[in-house]
Amino acid sequence: MELYLYILLYLFLVNTYSFWLMFSDKRKAIKDKYRIPEKKLFRWAILGGSIGSILGMEAFRHKTRHPTFKIGMPLILIVEGYLFVEYVLPFLK
Repeated sequence: MELYLYILLYLFLVNTYSFWLMFSDKRKAIKDKYRIPEKKLFRWAILGGSIGSILGMEAFRHKTRHPTFKIGMPLILIVEGYLFVEYVLPFLK
């Protein structure tokens, strides 16, 4: 399998998991159960799941009032986009 397919598979899995984490944390918040630490939500976003995290925030209206998430997640996405264009795309050519 080509390297770019592995990268796409990785990004798909990480973003799917990040989306699910937002869903799961929102569900736990509604049921007043033990929550997922914010550190973990940010960790998965930094590992490449920022798109999934942002989509989860918007889809479930979760963490949208927190400035650290409203500013932090898009900032992580911008940095990841820059790193991808600058370092990953040239490597794949």
